[in-house]
Amino acid sequence: MFFSFDGVDGVGKSTQLDLFCRWLDQQGRDLVRCRDPGSTELGEAVRRILLDGFSIPIHRRSEMLLYMAARAQLVDQIIRPALAAGKTVVCDRFLLANVVYQGYAGGLNVEQLWNVGRIATDGLSPDLTILLDMDVRQARQRVTREPDRMESQGIEFLERVRQGFLAESQCQNERIVVIDAARDIDAVQADVQAVAARLLAPKGAEA
Repeated sequence: MFFSFDGVDGVGKSTQLDLFCRWLDQQGRDLVRCRDPGSTELGEAVRRILLDGFSIPIHRRSEMLLYMAARAQLVDQIIRPALAAGKTVVCDRFLLANVVYQGYAGGLNVEQLWNVGRIATDGLSPDLTILLDMDVRQARQRVTREPDRMESQGIEFLERVRQGFLAESQCQNERIVVIDAARDIDAVQADVQAVAARLLAPKGAEA
């Protein structure tokens, strides 16, 4: 089973990921956690360039292709082998984030991004994407660390990101579940676990 988590920065994604992975471990799941970009030597190098390398000028298409290259490596090196071994994979962001940040918010063609993304992932998609949603101004107030390249682009950019996520959730409502992240941590996690439990339940075991 392959889960991904997404949302604008500040929605509490890392906290919810930690709690979710702890819950899966308590369920006895053999778990692999990863992040996109990252988790491979290539992916971490790309991450440093894309998110921390403010001094490096990067064209939008170059940026997009670097994300895709990191994702291709992540799929081939970590995600597919883990799934083939029967493990549960939980990923911090995946292709959806690329489409939303570079497409809806960044101005690249959304359909082309999906097409290139399918090549990079060899057609692999998460079984479920947990989309944590809240007002972007409220989310931004929660961010205490220094903003990365994406986060530093301003509130209007982040609003386009949020609306892009919500638009895709309407198009893919069987795979993307929107959860209100403005509530307390435990309430959000309860919803995350409830949605995941339905997917993880053995066939015929659901009420």
